[in-house]
Amino acid sequence: MTNFVVRRIGLAVIQLVIVATIVFLLIRLIPGDAARAVLGENATEDQVAAMRSTMGLDEAFPIQFLNYWKNLLTGDLGVSLISGRPVASDLIVRFGNSLEIIVLAILISIFVGVVLGRIAAIRNDRALDHIITGGSVLGISLPVFVTGTLLLLVFSVWLPILPPQRYVGFFSDPFGHLQLIVLPVLALAATSTAVIMRMTRSAMLETLSADFVRTVRAKGVVERKVITDHALRNALVPVVSITSVELATLIGSTVLIETIFGWPGMSSMLMQAVTDRDYPVIQAVVLSASVFVIVVNLVADLVIRLLDPRTESF
Repeated sequence: MTNFVVRRIGLAVIQLVIVATIVFLLIRLIPGDAARAVLGENATEDQVAAMRSTMGLDEAFPIQFLNYWKNLLTGDLGVSLISGRPVASDLIVRFGNSLEIIVLAILISIFVGVVLGRIAAIRNDRALDHIITGGSVLGISLPVFVTGTLLLLVFSVWLPILPPQRYVGFFSDPFGHLQLIVLPVLALAATSTAVIMRMTRSAMLETLSADFVRTVRAKGVVERKVITDHALRNALVPVVSITSVELATLIGSTVLIETIFGWPGMSSMLMQAVTDRDYPVIQAVVLSASVFVIVVNLVADLVIRLLDPRTESF
């Protein structure tokens, strides 16, 4: 187990280095002059030269690469070309806001998806199974922006239970913050819940028909323990795997959710930076999202190894 953990962490570090290098190259290989793209076509040559100096583009390419890694290792993500503030300070707040709805959404998805998938597997081919499976098909079929729009329309317009309001932090107004976060979280969780439910049901059905489960039942073990201690534990391996995929998917989904609900997260920060051509912010957000996905995959692999020590290492 120790060797697996060390190797897996080593692979994650290599992935981080590769991703960080790709992000550096993408920003600098954009066609045209990045400095002129920021200032516009009407900028003078002196203004463009000053902007190139600010962005560090007037130095040799190897020097830019070394400075990039030096700043990255010291936590310096640069300064926004628009606001003039350090990117790291703004990114921490925005990333925290996005992480809040992502974590809550995936926790709801795991709990509801596993519970419903377990029930559907136990009640296989019965009325309750058909109802749950039909609901999951609906959840998967509806795009996140449709779900978000419908939730906003129903609970903010038709039934003004959660009226739209300006964003407030949790510590400033806990109740107001909770009112704001309910709909974005539910919209994000809808599809992931359906996916996890279907995976749990499928894995449970396969496990319940396995030889070792029949052996456990033949020994007279109580059915509840058969399902919980044996079938569900083994069925959770593919569930953990699909959950890591859903977490990565939720990052992309936040672009639409944050726009629909006016949530000041990382994705809305990226969209604004793309509009403003604020390259340091774009670089920092893309890098942060990539690091998040790599860490999620690392944790998922370690959890799968704990659930099933027979899992092959790379």
